[in-house]
Amino acid sequence: MICNRFETAVVPFPFSDIPVEKRRPALVLSSRTFNEESGETIMAMITTAKGSSWPSDISVRDIVSAGLVANCFIRWKVMTLPNSMILRKLGKLSEIDEAACCTRFGSIFS
Repeated sequence: MICNRFETAVVPFPFSDIPVEKRRPALVLSSRTFNEESGETIMAMITTAKGSSWPSDISVRDIVSAGLVANCFIRWKVMTLPNSMILRKLGKLSEIDEAACCTRFGSIFS
């Protein structure tokens, strides 16, 4: 499945600290062109963050547009996943949530 940047999708998210994958929502960071040409998609974790937080977590303000059912955070735990492993699309971030991601992403690498 090919997604666009800032769409949300359900994927089997790998964990570095445990040998298991969990189906969970993730945010597409890479462009559709990259996803089509490479056969891979770069994604960030979406989490409810129950019991943990990272200083760089971004609260999703519009969960309805994003296709989420609970208050969530975008966490900069990033992975590259084959497009064939994207299970289904959920929604797309609102403009205000997109802007928050771009701002946070820029501050991480500057």
